[in-house]
Amino acid sequence: MSKATARHILVESEEECNQIKTQIEAGGDFQELALQHSMCPSGQRGGDLGSFAPGQMVKEFDDVVFSSPVGELQGPVRTEFGYHLLEVTSREE
Repeated sequence: MSKATARHILVESEEECNQIKTQIEAGGDFQELALQHSMCPSGQRGGDLGSFAPGQMVKEFDDVVFSSPVGELQGPVRTEFGYHLLEVTSREE
């Protein structure tokens, strides 16, 4: 069974999500930005979500985590919770 580890930053608006993405792409620290901006409790861990299998997260999140390249910033990804920036840190098929 597939498993992945990922980290994310959850914010309310697509605009805020894009602003944070620009900061990360310009060399900003993902963990620091997660601590400062993420509405998810995982923000206190730098956005770390730990390890999970398909079906444990909402569909929109799973679709990206289990199909995008490891180590590449993805987003904004819209879910019922808000807008996510996410990065798959590892994946086992």
